Amino acid sequence: MDVARKQIIEQNEISQIYTFALGKIPQKVLIEGKSRHLPLVITLHGGPGSPIPFSVGCRGMFPEFTDRFIMVYWDQLGCGINDYKLKEEFTIDSFVQMTADLIAEVKQLFPDNRLLLFGMSWGSVLALKVLQRAEGRVDAVVTWGQVLRNLFLNEEVYAALERAGLSEKKQQRIRAMTAENLDDKDMKFLTGSVRKYTDGYTNKKGEQAPMLPVVRGLLASEDYTIKDFKAIMVNGTATAKGLLRDLLQLDLTEELLAVDVPYYILQGDTDIVTSTKVVLREVEAADNPNLHVKVIENTGHMPGKSGMDAVLGTLIKAITSLPMQ
Repeated sequence: MDVARKQIIEQNEISQIYTFALGKIPQKVLIEGKSRHLPLVITLHGGPGSPIPFSVGCRGMFPEFTDRFIMVYWDQLGCGINDYKLKEEFTIDSFVQMTADLIAEVKQLFPDNRLLLFGMSWGSVLALKVLQRAEGRVDAVVTWGQVLRNLFLNEEVYAALERAGLSEKKQQRIRAMTAENLDDKDMKFLTGSVRKYTDGYTNKKGEQAPMLPVVRGLLASEDYTIKDFKAIMVNGTATAKGLLRDLLQLDLTEELLAVDVPYYILQGDTDIVTSTKVVLREVEAADNPNLHVKVIENTGHMPGKSGMDAVLGTLIKAITSLPMQ
């Protein structure tokens, strides 16, 4: 670990790994911030099973965030430091309950601090659904790549692949896929095609977020082992077949339109994975002043540099826009 990172950690009033029982299963969570009086941000990563960029191994790596917030980094069950072979019966609701448990644990430690959720992609599902059982503990939500409905298997994806020149045979294979019959091989083919032939995942024009420093930081972390690092990509979420099936059939439209806390959505302009067009259409038609959408140019489903800058800026806007306690 380099000297600058050690200094950041030493200057933080709180920088500690806790073990909480989430869904009745002990899991490690990093809580870090410059001051104990800062607002809280619980990060809910994508995947399921992809704890990047914010993970338990990131102590001292994001001072731009920890100078302004107490950041709560949770590698969700089944990946990273909390790698665990998920059984078939694990569902979306299992993770929503774990998220609710985490909120309760964090608020017990910091009862007077404002609390925000930040969810990326799959994490946006948890952020939205947990509002129903968070018992008023959440003050605002920021999401990147809001999951709404028809994930992957939709006309927008099919049309983009057709425009990109995907062969008719491959197009037919993808159009034949359904949420009920999709297996790992099909899913890899589908996501690989979107990555290769479209800007749906990563926009090739936009400046990419620097991932190499994150990788180096995780490898140098005193909290992460090589086993934890490997479990960022290859982990126990692969055995939760029902989780992906449920995610593909999910429709969160009604839940989104009914949110009763400030809810800020960030979307890449070429995101077809969590369709920006669909999210914009639903929010613009909604009669809900809590809903806000911002579209980031030259960006797909994965946030580039401008996307990560927008995340920080929106978190600051979300907390400063709240009424005084």
